[in-house]
Amino acid sequence: MESPVPTLITQADPVELIGATIRQLGKIILGKEQQLRLSISCLLARGHLLIEDIPGVGKTTLAHALAETLGLHYQRIQFTSDLLPADIIGVSIFERDSGEFRFHKGPIFSQLVLADEVNRATPKAQSALLEAMEEHQVTVDGQTYPLAAPFFVIATQNPVYQIGTFPLPESQLDRFLLRIELGYPDSLLERELLTGQDRRDLLATIPPMLTPQQLLLMQTMVPRVHASDALLDYVQAIIRYTRESRHFESGLSPRAGIAMLRAAQAWALIHGHAGVLPEDVQAVLPGVVGHRLKPRDDSSVKSAAEVGELVLKAVAVP
Repeated sequence: MESPVPTLITQADPVELIGATIRQLGKIILGKEQQLRLSISCLLARGHLLIEDIPGVGKTTLAHALAETLGLHYQRIQFTSDLLPADIIGVSIFERDSGEFRFHKGPIFSQLVLADEVNRATPKAQSALLEAMEEHQVTVDGQTYPLAAPFFVIATQNPVYQIGTFPLPESQLDRFLLRIELGYPDSLLERELLTGQDRRDLLATIPPMLTPQQLLLMQTMVPRVHASDALLDYVQAIIRYTRESRHFESGLSPRAGIAMLRAAQAWALIHGHAGVLPEDVQAVLPGVVGHRLKPRDDSSVKSAAEVGELVLKAVAVP
């Protein structure tokens, strides 16, 4: 039996806190409320976020706006073809005065880390993120260093058909709990972007809406959001379908199933649901499965959006 979820966080309801946070973020990232809610759900579920889209649609701005609004220490790492693992993790430098090596921490030692254009770095540099994302620690010269809490990686990825990209391996893609796209704004919102204040200037004017302590407390609440047996049957039916479907090379792993449940619990929490509803699973499902399920060459589905749509239509709610 799950323990009850606290209804208040430092004298404020999580729904109210997240609602105010979304409204502030919406002043920077226009017309993308669904993506903003998915991003915060990903953080509360203790996952990491992959944003895949063409350059110039606001991926980096979204990451910076989240850091400012959530009150998190922020570091950006620009991934390039000559990036080394030490540029991410840090490096041990010999100090003549002490006669010893001293470890100088890299930008991974932050609360919100933006891995910008992550697929422009070589696989060796990309792999430097694996231990950090999975274990919330890094190991250098046999010494293990814990990372900050909360710890949230947002990686942006350019489409793989663009020049100078290295596809992320499946093992690394699986470390991202959710994948989202921003897409183009509609014409009215684009007019506001054209005539309004620069988004980067607006970032300097927004106050933090949450504290790291509030985020950590909400993260502990997520696994306690009740998921009924019928809801778990639905999640397992989705997992089973992906493993048996002729459309995919392989189905969802147990880790992917846990990711789907945690994301749905976080979505339910920020929307004030007493327990996880099928609608919560359906809201997060495209973001959970789109980068994990690889369509077969002879499948009619090709894009990540089509993958999510297919699974939603194929599996009925019990």
